[in-house]
Amino acid sequence: MNNQGEVLQSKDQKLNRFSVIPDTYQADSSQIASRNGAYFFTAAVFALSFAVVCLIFYLVQNEIGILALLVATIVAILASMSLHVAQQWERAVILRFGKFKQVKGPGLFFTIPIVEHCTIRIDQRVRATPFGAEETLTSDLVPLNVDAVLFWVIWDTEKACNEVRDFNLAVQMSAQTALRDAIGRAAVAEVAVRRTQLDRELKKILEEKVAPWGITILSVEIRDILLPKDLQEVMSLEAQAEQRKKSRIILTEAEQDISEMLIQIGETYAKDERAMQLRSMHLLYESVKDTGGTVVIPSAWTEAFGENLRHTIDPDK
Repeated sequence: MNNQGEVLQSKDQKLNRFSVIPDTYQADSSQIASRNGAYFFTAAVFALSFAVVCLIFYLVQNEIGILALLVATIVAILASMSLHVAQQWERAVILRFGKFKQVKGPGLFFTIPIVEHCTIRIDQRVRATPFGAEETLTSDLVPLNVDAVLFWVIWDTEKACNEVRDFNLAVQMSAQTALRDAIGRAAVAEVAVRRTQLDRELKKILEEKVAPWGITILSVEIRDILLPKDLQEVMSLEAQAEQRKKSRIILTEAEQDISEMLIQIGETYAKDERAMQLRSMHLLYESVKDTGGTVVIPSAWTEAFGENLRHTIDPDK
């Protein structure tokens, strides 16, 4: 148990050192395709071959001895070694005396026992590989932590088997190296803002790197970019200052437009006194419209009515 714990710990330390797995993900086992059917088929071939040989010995010798059991076991092993089943998404690489023979699958296929063997089964479905770059310096010497995910697929099983020993690790390391190089060539503001362009650049670099291995890069997506806390505060203050600057510019431009409009309106009212009077009445109406007040407007008729009223009260005048 102690040795196993040390091995797991050393493996985790290695992954953390290379930063190829930025966070842990627990896959749902119920959503992962199983190969139990292929295993059951192999077991069934073994059992059937063993039973057939034993039945033949029994029919010939009327007994099943040690020789019969030994022969039945050998025949069953050879039969299970010659019959194979590959899933729809699997391709099996067949070697004959250590040399590449062919790729077989999906479905049922045969191999010559001992002479040929299935060395590897490659899954040709789309794979998602998380990777990251920790404390990578940008061109302006700012350390960044970047997490990304890579979507890729194996399209040539022969190349993936013969050209690279561990294509999973090779793809992870290539993606991390390309990410570090791309970050090192850009400033921190460019990395934070031009994320889509960084995705396309990484995809192009990785396609050129892994194409000889029979691998195709479908997409590279940056998931998160973490800045140092001190730099986050500084950039936040800079962004706030920039927004205040824009708001003041917009307010100044609005005041300038309003002043120009007021000048034009003043010139219009100066040329026409009746327009000015109508504007004054409109302003009075707007001021009392919501409150329900009453406005008394003097006119020539009210002045004449007031003059007659004064003569009636004071007949001497």
